[in-house]
Amino acid sequence: MTTAEPPKELRHRNNKALPSDELSDQVVSPGNVQEDELRQWKEHAQRVKVKVLEQVQDHLSDILDEALTESVQPFTHIQPTINGKMTKKTSARSQKMDDGKVFMERPSLLDELFEISHIRTIYHMFIAVLLIFCLSTLAVDFIDQGRLVLEFDLLFFAFGKLGTVIQAWVVMFLYTLLVPYYTLVFWASLYHMLPSKLGLSLGTGLILSVAQTCVLGLFPIYVVIENQLPPASRFIVILEQIRFVMKSYSFMRETAPVIMKNTPKEGKGPIIPPFSSYLYFLFCPTLIYRESYPRNNHIRWNYVGSTLAMIFGCLFYGYFILVRLCVPVFRPETNQPFSIRTMVLAIFHSILPGIMLLLLCFFAFLHCWLNLFGELLRFADRMFYKDWWNSTSFANYYRTWNVVVHDWLYYYGYRDFLWLSKRKFRAAAMLSVFIVSAVVHEYALTMGLGFFYPVMFCLFAVFGVVFNFTMNDKRQSPVFNVIMWACLFLGQGVQVCLYCQEWYAQIHCPRKEFLGAGDASVLVLQLPQVKLPGSCSGRIMDRGMKR
Repeated sequence: MTTAEPPKELRHRNNKALPSDELSDQVVSPGNVQEDELRQWKEHAQRVKVKVLEQVQDHLSDILDEALTESVQPFTHIQPTINGKMTKKTSARSQKMDDGKVFMERPSLLDELFEISHIRTIYHMFIAVLLIFCLSTLAVDFIDQGRLVLEFDLLFFAFGKLGTVIQAWVVMFLYTLLVPYYTLVFWASLYHMLPSKLGLSLGTGLILSVAQTCVLGLFPIYVVIENQLPPASRFIVILEQIRFVMKSYSFMRETAPVIMKNTPKEGKGPIIPPFSSYLYFLFCPTLIYRESYPRNNHIRWNYVGSTLAMIFGCLFYGYFILVRLCVPVFRPETNQPFSIRTMVLAIFHSILPGIMLLLLCFFAFLHCWLNLFGELLRFADRMFYKDWWNSTSFANYYRTWNVVVHDWLYYYGYRDFLWLSKRKFRAAAMLSVFIVSAVVHEYALTMGLGFFYPVMFCLFAVFGVVFNFTMNDKRQSPVFNVIMWACLFLGQGVQVCLYCQEWYAQIHCPRKEFLGAGDASVLVLQLPQVKLPGSCSGRIMDRGMKR
C-alpha cells in the first residue's frame, strides 16, 4: 500500500544551509513560502489518493473475479492441471475457447440501475417527452380541425394483415418444433448402429438443409412478397424467421457432438434431449441451447404488467417520433431539386429522431421484450446486454450492445471458425462474423422495408469493421466514449435520412421496369390512408430532370 511521504524538497528543507539572500527573502515573504508548501502538499496528497484508489480498485476486482470463478466452477468442466498449474494445452485462452456459455442467475442491468433515484429520473424525463408529444399532437389537431383527435393511422397501417402474420408464424413454429427434433432422434438412433457414420450424417444433414431452406428460407419471403405485408408485419415475419433458424442451429450444434461422443450401452438407446427442454428453449430469451437453465422461484406478475405497459409505450413513442420529427422533414409540399445542402440539412435533422429510435429499439426489445418472456418463463439469466453506453471502443460496443446475438455469433461463428482453422486467422474469423452480421441486418431491412438500399450494410461492413480494428479495447480515455456517441448519432442520422427518402421515392416514383402500373397505384392509394405524402429522393429527381 502506498504511504503518504512528504516530497523530498520538503523533507530535506531543514538540512540545507540557506544562503543569506535566500534567508532574507524567506524572512521578508513567509506567506509565499507557506502557500508554496501548501500547494505542494495538496499535489502530493492528490497523487497519493489516486494511487491508493487504483490499488483498492485492483484489489476489489481480484476478489470479485475470484469469487465469480469459484461460483462458476461447479457448472463448468475443470481442466487438468500439473502441480497446481495449467499445462500449455489447457491454458487460459484454450479454456475460454473450449468452455461454452455459462448461465447464472442475474438481473438485467437497467433493472438494477432503475433502483437508483438519479437514473430513474432520466427514465421519467423520457416519459415526460412522450406526454409532450401527445399534447402537441392534440394541440395541432385542435387548431387544424377544431376538435381533439388522436389518430394512430400509421400504427394501424404498419401492423396490418396480422392474420396472415400469425398463420405464417404458426407454420414456422411447428416446423422448427418438430422437424429438427425428430430428425435428430432419427439420426441418433442409427448413428452408433451403422458402419458408415459419415454417410448417415451427410445424408441427414443434406435433407435437413433442404427442408430448412424451403420452410424457414423461402416460405417467409414468399409470404411477405405475395401478401404485400406492411412494414411492421414484414419485420415480425422476417425476424421470427431469423430467430427460428438460429435456435434450430444451436439445438443441433449443441446436441449432436454429445450424441457422437457418448456411445450407448447395450440394450439402451442414445441419450436424447427431452422434448420439453427443446420446447422451452424455443421461447426462452436466449439463442444458446441447454437442457436446463437457472430458474426463478415464481413469476412477478406486477413486473410482467409494467413491462408490457412499457412495450406499448415504446410503440406509441416511436409513432410520435416518426409523425412529428420524420414525416414533416421528408414530405415537402413541392418537389425540391436535390442538392448537397438539402442532403446535409436532412441528415442533421434526422440525428435526433434517429438516436431516439435507436434507444427505443434497445429499451423495447433488449430490455422489455426479453425480460417479459424471461419473467413469464422464470428464466433467471437476464444479462441480455451490458453497459454499452460506457464503451470507449467500438469493439466493446459490439460485444455489449446485444449479448444474446453476440453469444451466438461468438460460439457458432467466431469460435467454430478458429476451431476449423486450428485457431489461426483470428482477424479473418472476426471479419467473417462482421460480414455475416451485416448481411443478415441488411436482409432484414430489405425485406422489412420492401426495397434494397444497402445503407446499413455499408455502415456495418465498412465503417463498422474499420472502427472495430482502430477503436479497440486499448482506447480507455473518456474522449473515445464521446467519439463513439458522436459516430452513433451521425450513423443513425444517415440511416433515417436515406431510408426515409428512399421510402418516399419508392411510393411516388416507382421504377417502371420493376413495378407495374397496378402495383404502383396500390402503393400510391395506400398513402392517403396513412397521411404520408412525400417527394422523390435525389436519385429519382435526377431521373426526372434528365427527362
